[in-house]
Amino acid sequence: MEKRDALYAGKAKSVYRTDDPQRLILHFRDDTSAFDGERVESLARKGMVNNKFNAFIMGKLEAAGIPTHFDGLVSETECVVKKLEMIPVECVVRNLAAGGLVKRLGIEEGRELTPPTFELFLKNDAQHDPMINESLAETFGWASREQLARMKTLTFQVNDVLKQLFLDGGMLLVDYKLEFGMFNGEIVLGDEFSPDGCRLWDAKTREKMDKDRFRQGLGGVIEAYEEVGRRIGIEFD
Repeated sequence: MEKRDALYAGKAKSVYRTDDPQRLILHFRDDTSAFDGERVESLARKGMVNNKFNAFIMGKLEAAGIPTHFDGLVSETECVVKKLEMIPVECVVRNLAAGGLVKRLGIEEGRELTPPTFELFLKNDAQHDPMINESLAETFGWASREQLARMKTLTFQVNDVLKQLFLDGGMLLVDYKLEFGMFNGEIVLGDEFSPDGCRLWDAKTREKMDKDRFRQGLGGVIEAYEEVGRRIGIEFD
């Protein structure tokens, strides 16, 4: 497959066209950002780690019957994916209270959420990804009722698979966000799944092992990412 011109550059990934109009190449860069891009740093090995982490997770989800856009790795920092018509709505599941939920509601960090919560956010950097609901998504044409229902179902299926995967590695899946798109008329999981887009804590100590280490200046960001990967069976060079 031939890599062609750049289509888009996000905060941590770049997207390239290929000679196949239905396939793209994702390049995971070493860039790390927080607070809507106000803080940006380059962390050595991050692109490689997140690329391999994402490939592993997407494989687990595919094996569980969850459709994803992932097609395969092409290098240490790149993978091939299906070209989706992205739906600009992020789906967030929270198993434990942390981050924005704690700030909004004033509840204790770490509180177990039973049942887990499900939230929607509009993917819009200029508006700081505001929280929305199904009614707003339908009214403004961001997603249809049927799409939202399918996205919710798939998001909770992901939770069932990954909560146990991480628990088997001695970790708690605190929360995560997912993005979806359309491919040949089907809702498909897109973007990535890595410690950049979820919260993971050690099950015994509750040590943070995700991007909060960068947000909160705790250090050891990539070391934590690699430890998460090793605990679930990912090998890094």
